[in-house]
Amino acid sequence: MDENTLKHLRNILFIDIETVSQEPHLDLLDERIKELWLKKAGYLHNNDNLPDADFYLKRSSIYAEFGKIVCIGIGGIFLDDTQEPTLRVKMIRGEAEAEVLEQFKTILEKHKAGANLMLCAHNGKEFDFPYICRRMLVNGITLPRILQVTGKKPWEINHIDTLDLWKFGDFKHYVAQDLLAAIFGIPGGTTEVSGDLINTIYYQERDKAKIERYCADSIIVLTQLYMKMNNWPLINENNIEVIL
Repeated sequence: MDENTLKHLRNILFIDIETVSQEPHLDLLDERIKELWLKKAGYLHNNDNLPDADFYLKRSSIYAEFGKIVCIGIGGIFLDDTQEPTLRVKMIRGEAEAEVLEQFKTILEKHKAGANLMLCAHNGKEFDFPYICRRMLVNGITLPRILQVTGKKPWEINHIDTLDLWKFGDFKHYVAQDLLAAIFGIPGGTTEVSGDLINTIYYQERDKAKIERYCADSIIVLTQLYMKMNNWPLINENNIEVIL
């Protein structure tokens, strides 16, 4: 791997967010918010005819207006003593969403890449990046420069989306990261957790560690997927460090 490629990789933070509904039960919502959710839910497909309370728990977490971020996983590539790429994955956690977002903002602003910093996520342009921005504004947090996209030209925005890369300009529907990992032969992506179970694990099982392990695994798969999409060697499993 040449020096320019290594420099490029060191300037990327691979990210993934885990989100849950604002409250563990529909009836705990502020009445105004509850009414607005029920109005929105009326336009969504409820093929299983779930009761309002169950449908809220199933769908609300994916909307920044009705959900919140419980952890953010970040991965960075470094060089080890033998100059081999090493992936270090870390979880950003906190008791309150604002605490998680403030920590994330600090990392972005202090990253050594400076103005050359790039963020990479799967479906990041449609989900992770705008979700983080919206929740920062709700929590009264000024957006860091890399997330300030209003008025910028596409090539001025340092965001990488592996789903976008896979589309090659067409209008293909969503393709799951796990599917891409499978067809590229990337290990991982098969944990005891899936995205639709996060609410249950967070509110009923109260097992944040399980959510964080799932998020960490997602970061590893995301990073390896980006390597494959650029025809670069996968990062050696012995060179992957997870800090939970």
